[in-house]
Parts: sequence; structure tokens; C-alpha cells
Amino acid sequence: MRHRSLLILTAVVTTGALTLTACGSRDDNKGGSGDDGKKTTVIIGVDAPLTGSLSALGQGIKNSVDLAVNVANKSNEVPGVTFKIEATDDQAVPASGQQNATKLVGMKDVLGVVGPLNSGVSQSMQGVFAQANLTQVSPANTNPSLTQGDKWGSGEKKRPFPTYFRTATTDVIQGKFAANYLFTTAGKKKVYVVDDKQTYGAGLASIFSAEFTKLGGKVVGTDHVTVKETDFSSTADKVKSSGADSVYFGGQYPEGGLLSDQVKKAGAKIPTMGGDGIYDPQFIKASGEANDGDLATSVGYPVEKLDTAKKFIADYKAGGYKDPYAAYGGYSYDAAWAIIQAVKTVVAANDGKVPDDARKKVVEAMSKVSFKGVTGDVAFDEFGDTTNKQLTVYQVKNGAWTDVKSDTFKD
Repeated sequence: MRHRSLLILTAVVTTGALTLTACGSRDDNKGGSGDDGKKTTVIIGVDAPLTGSLSALGQGIKNSVDLAVNVANKSNEVPGVTFKIEATDDQAVPASGQQNATKLVGMKDVLGVVGPLNSGVSQSMQGVFAQANLTQVSPANTNPSLTQGDKWGSGEKKRPFPTYFRTATTDVIQGKFAANYLFTTAGKKKVYVVDDKQTYGAGLASIFSAEFTKLGGKVVGTDHVTVKETDFSSTADKVKSSGADSVYFGGQYPEGGLLSDQVKKAGAKIPTMGGDGIYDPQFIKASGEANDGDLATSVGYPVEKLDTAKKFIADYKAGGYKDPYAAYGGYSYDAAWAIIQAVKTVVAANDGKVPDDARKKVVEAMSKVSFKGVTGDVAFDEFGDTTNKQLTVYQVKNGAWTDVKSDTFKD
């Protein structure tokens, strides 16, 4: 997922913070569990929108990482190490994400960070983490350039930051998957495409449009909306007059729900489709009009239907978390567990102690991480992208999202 164009990193960060590699609390035990039985503390940072319009997703990310840490500690997953989390709130704002990255880099015990939610926020954080050799794993970023560089569209793929990984698949896959479903399965031939002008939304809409046209469909019109605005009546009127039989929206649920509502109020009783950005109960709640028939794609298979997720779901419920794990809970747990497994490898190779250059070694270990996670097999390719290419189409039925097709994408 998500948000805003690339911001040039202009904030001045102290050299000491960016080059810091000595990690793990060694105040009492000099880097290991020691003869006195004390454990080293390793912190996993979390960055997500914990407040604001996207907090429903952000809280699910934070809670799921917290659960992974609790499970690891209870099972003594890494002997001699106790894990803790440090959660930061970016409010889906790139500048806030950059500040949070700087803060987390400056905490010597942080060996990895899960997040953020938004692709645009991630663009402001990647460089800060890379200079500090600090591993970052996003459970939700889908913009291809984060792992494959700005020229990925022309076939020139180059990984910008070796410290960046993600457990969510990219918009290249999601956009094409959506276009295939809307054209082939839903039988829609004339789509009106709208985006929110942000990194995630505009990129996804562009990939969808290209594939839909390639399949033989027609994009009968395009428009843009502004994040946090609520009146999309002019766009809705354009959709109605275009004769479109469907709408594709590149953006997130606050605007997506209102757009669907206003398109229907304008008299165009046609489905609105979007990506994982709209796949949330809040999309349905944002619409005053019944939006049965609206569609969304999201990464992976429905967590509730995966045998691998049963323990996660039960443990999350037992954890008493106030907010649901939401769309990215399983991917957040897997992101945190990947960091935990990398730390485990590094510690085991250093006689049970956290080494002084732990951050660098954790980055190296991440490329070899492989395990059966909540969302299925978890591993990363040469770009840091997940090797799991599974996606699902959801449809609003009787006022709730219902999965209608799951498949592994094949280009």
C-alpha cells in the first residue's frame, strides 16, 4: 500500500545516528545472556498510522507485531534474547515517517522495523534505514519502485535499498489481477478510472488501466480526487455521463467509500473496484448507498481460511486487543517473525550472543529467511519482494466483504 510521491530526504540526521550498528542491550551482560542468566533486549520497531483516518489498519499492524514478540518471548524462540516493540505513529504523512525512522535508528537496541503502511511514507524512510544498516519489512507497501527502482516499468530493475523487504506483493501483480477479473470474470468492458494522486493510488490505477486496455477493454474516462476531501460529485457526474459500466479507484477507503456512494447517487448503478487500499469495513461504512457488488483485491488468501493462520487468529483473540488485526495483521506478524528468525540466525552464529555489528548481519540473514508463516510460505527474492504471489478478489455482499476468487498470479 499506499501514499504520496517520493520526497527528497532533506532532514539533517547526525552521523552518529546513521552509522550506529552496535545493537542490543548490553548494560549488564556485555552482549549475551551471560552467566547470571540475564537476557539481551532486542527491540523491533513498528511504524504505522496509529491515529487518523487509517488508524484501523495501523493499529492492526502494531498489535500483530506485538503478538509475534509475545509469542517469541513465551517460547524462548531466541535463547538469551527478550524482544520488545517500539511503536511510532506516522499518521500516513511522509515527513512524520522520516522523523520516526531517525528516532528508531538512534535507538541502539532496534534490530529491525515493521512498517509502514503507506508506500509514500516508506519512500521517506528507506534511505534513513539503509544508511544505518537497519532492516525494514513492510507488511503493506505495494509500489514496485520501492524494491525494483524507478525504471522498473521499462524492464530495468535495480534494488535501491538492500535493507528493505516486504511481505505484501506489488501493484504490478495486483493491478493486473484486478484487470483480469473485472474484464474476464465480471464481464465489464468500459471502465472509468479515478485515482487520489498519491504514490499508491496513481501507480495502481496506471497498472490496472494498461492491463485492462491490453485485454480489450476501454478506459472511457479518467479523473483525480484529493485525499481528505469529501465532495466527489463532479467526478460522479463524469462517470455517469461517460456510459461506463464500472469504476476503478486507485486510492484508499475513506475516499473510495465516498466515491462509490456519490457515483451511485448520481444515477450510475455500477460497481466500484479498487485495490487493498479500499478493502476494509470502513469503505462500506463510508457509503450511504448500498454498495453490494463493489469489488476489491487484496494480497494473499483470506487469513480466516488459511490453516496456517488458525493459531494466529486464536492467539490474537486471546491477546485481548481492542482493535481487529484488519487487512495486514497476518502480514505484519510474518514481517516481525522474519526479523525474529534473522536475529535467531545471527545470535546462533555468534555463540548465543548479539554481535556488535548485529544490524548488518540481520540484513544479510534476512535474504535467507524461509518459514511457514501465518500467510503461507515466507521468503524474499533478490529484490526483497515476497515470493508469495497469491491474491484475492473480494465483493461486497449483504453489506460485508466476501471473498469470491483467490489465485496465485501468473504473468
